[in-house]
Amino acid sequence: MKIITKTERLLIAKADFGDKAFILELLNSPTWLEFIGDKGVATEKQAQHYIKESLIGSYAKNGFGLYKISVKESLESIGLCGFLQRDYLENPDLGFALLPKYEGNGFMREAAKAIMQFGKSQLKLDCISAIVMPKNVRSKGLLEKIGFKQVGIVHPPGSDEGLLLFSNQKSHPN
Repeated sequence: MKIITKTERLLIAKADFGDKAFILELLNSPTWLEFIGDKGVATEKQAQHYIKESLIGSYAKNGFGLYKISVKESLESIGLCGFLQRDYLENPDLGFALLPKYEGNGFMREAAKAIMQFGKSQLKLDCISAIVMPKNVRSKGLLEKIGFKQVGIVHPPGSDEGLLLFSNQKSHPN
């Protein structure tokens, strides 16, 4: 496990091919499907391809990506948190997802704070965006708790739905 940062309760590490069962479960969880969308990952082989192209590929191309969150005590993988570089956003986008059975325990807030600190200190990222579906109350609340403010609405290419655009900066260039 290539750990990039830690918190009191969590280890945050780069994902690898050993995570295919976890990725398959996460990408097919009800909250992922509702708020992020179906990525067409239905088998462990497809999960391995997703890890290679979306996670490991982003680490190589952008120097960052979504990182696996694990509980320190058990080493159980519980979610993803990190940065995405989207073509339609000027700045990196904070992304996160948690298996539903771990929601409500403060894990994602703990992970997001650690990822933001990692982004600032190690990656030298200052301005971070976040996009959220308007109906995703939990994610909006989390972003506000870690200091993000809503700065507008963005329409991703090929989508009719407007997403709420958040920023960790008071004046945001997007």
